[in-house]
Amino acid sequence: MRFTVLIPMVFLLCHCTPAREIAASPKLLAVPLPVKIAPAAELSAASEIPVVSAKSAEIANQTVSGILFEGVAFDSRSHRLVVVDQAGGLGSRFADAASAGRSLSGHAAANAGFFTPEGAPLGLVISKGNRAGAWNSGSSLGSGVWHADSSGKSAISRREHLGRPAASAMRELIQAGPMLIENGAGVSGLDATKPSIRTMILWDGGTCWWLGRSSICTLADLGTALAQFQPAGWKVRHALNLDGGRSADFWVSDAIQGGPLVRRNAWNRPVRNFLVLVPR
Repeated sequence: MRFTVLIPMVFLLCHCTPAREIAASPKLLAVPLPVKIAPAAELSAASEIPVVSAKSAEIANQTVSGILFEGVAFDSRSHRLVVVDQAGGLGSRFADAASAGRSLSGHAAANAGFFTPEGAPLGLVISKGNRAGAWNSGSSLGSGVWHADSSGKSAISRREHLGRPAASAMRELIQAGPMLIENGAGVSGLDATKPSIRTMILWDGGTCWWLGRSSICTLADLGTALAQFQPAGWKVRHALNLDGGRSADFWVSDAIQGGPLVRRNAWNRPVRNFLVLVPR
């Protein structure tokens, strides 16, 4: 994690519900920089969440508990995440999330796992069944796992619950951490002293997912906000912190209405891997 400065960001919102029929293609309503964006309204627990149809990807601006969120929310029945890893090391194939996303004709992309100063993954990484790094059994930066099996079913699990044998059998996997939300409750013991931009992935335990980043905040503040509010329009059941700070990088394709959208500081460093959103 590294310190950086706060820049204007947009929060992306999706609420998955079978209430009405939807179009299969995602809709994004982002305003690219450098256009100034008016501050989003503060979300309270009693705020009415706009209904967004299922099997979609949708965005909206929102600030919760003083934290501005930016991400893409999607339904896993119409979209899926895949890992793009760089075996040659940091930035050896892709300079940023945009180039990684475009390589797969993706709709969005974000930086993913942590890495050593030498560019090796700080934990297990699996991309298309190909493994890199090693199982991180001790550090909080490997306490959570996002994974997808060969059938395409994805989940967020605590590393002890998933286990190394099951993790090794996954087709796509990023080991990161710490967990921010587990079983709908905030995780205790999160750091409250180091504010930074955060990259994260949220899950409702069903088919609703959110990949993106927040404004500068501590892990403790982020966990509290996610536990008390619904920044994606649905209750977060599991949330996993990814690499942030100078690694934080988020992109939305220009194929999506309102794109392209890029949130990457000029002083960002190259990273080891990315999560890319692609249509099913």
